[in-house]
Amino acid sequence: MIFKFSLVSDEVANFRREIQIDGDDTFFDLHKAIMECSGYEEAEITSFFMCDDWWVRKQEISLIELDTDSDVDVYVMEEETLSDWLDEEKQKMRFVFDYSVDRGFFMELSEMILGEYLSKPICTNKIGDAPVQFLKEEEVEPVVTVTITPPLPLLDEDVDEEEILDDEIFYGDDDFNPEELDTEGFGDLDMPGSDIDNTEDSDLFK
Repeated sequence: MIFKFSLVSDEVANFRREIQIDGDDTFFDLHKAIMECSGYEEAEITSFFMCDDWWVRKQEISLIELDTDSDVDVYVMEEETLSDWLDEEKQKMRFVFDYSVDRGFFMELSEMILGEYLSKPICTNKIGDAPVQFLKEEEVEPVVTVTITPPLPLLDEDVDEEEILDDEIFYGDDDFNPEELDTEGFGDLDMPGSDIDNTEDSDLFK
């Protein structure tokens, strides 16, 4: 059986690759085909992620064995055969080629060709230039963690330490009424969206 995969990028609009590979090949064989047809050098780590119809990641299949604290198993590409994981068309995956900043391709099993076989993977369609394999340091958006420490009330030398526990200082006082909070403004908060249409009817690969 031949598997035909379509790949697109959320960074380069006109990028598209189509790869055909035998179903008995491994994820490592698919990894090599993707890297080659994208013009990428071998990386220390890449990963496939099996996804549901809304691109939610499920199982990870990595280039190397990873030590994680998670209870979820991580599989190794060389040990996993494509046909053991893929059994119907339109199944979705992510291929992460820049693991440190989670950049990769969106993939779909666009066709399963029964009764045919391939001795090695082939790239059957190549449109546009692939995104750069690794971003320069200045191109990576830093993740900023802000820790806010509320100011403590200044103590007067004449104030007894026990008075610090006075209800007027702390919010846990008996007169606090949660119904007095103005919650009207919380209903209109905008949630950030993804550049990728993650609905089941997405035309991402059309």
